[in-house]
Amino acid sequence: MKVLIAEDDLTSRTLLEATLRERGYEVTSCSDGNAAWAALHSADSPQLAILDWMMPGMDGIEICRRARELIRRIPLYIILLTIMSRKQDIVAGLNAGADDYVTKPFDNDELRARIQAGQRIIQLQTAVADRVRELEDALEHIKTLQGVLPICMHCHKIRDDQESWQRLEEYIQKHSDAQFSHGLCPECLEKYYPKPPEDQEVSEEPR
Repeated sequence: MKVLIAEDDLTSRTLLEATLRERGYEVTSCSDGNAAWAALHSADSPQLAILDWMMPGMDGIEICRRARELIRRIPLYIILLTIMSRKQDIVAGLNAGADDYVTKPFDNDELRARIQAGQRIIQLQTAVADRVRELEDALEHIKTLQGVLPICMHCHKIRDDQESWQRLEEYIQKHSDAQFSHGLCPECLEKYYPKPPEDQEVSEEPR
């Protein structure tokens, strides 16, 4: 999983990088808020960000606010890194959009535990988003068989969106998971395979 570290203190940033890389995370780091905001707009942006509250350029709180306005398939998980531990400061950070916080100087075990908790939430959100996309695809799939379908009154072929005429069973198989097996309805059985009359006498040829 990709993790963004935005921390202007070199010692803290280096320690964070070493801690996360040791745990197998792919780390991107920067020393100011503007660079962090740019990283969050990249094509392959990280799923989790550790942001220092106070840093040059855009601070962590402002990034939290702006990040919550972004339209992302999986919301960004934000851990705010701060020296402030007063209840009102923590509440302000969470209200701004942070998912969690770690106070400085941070404990490595606590930080790893909070990152793992964030990773579990990201995995859950990813699974939910995948399921929602599957349901949306299924709904769109169902919609293709709704509405008015032009059908030939004689041969019963269906005209698709490309103005091509297809046999009814071909069209349904293409736009659904239905499969066809061939049989005979009673009317066609009687029409095409009539039974001989039961009272018909079998004539004998003269000997």
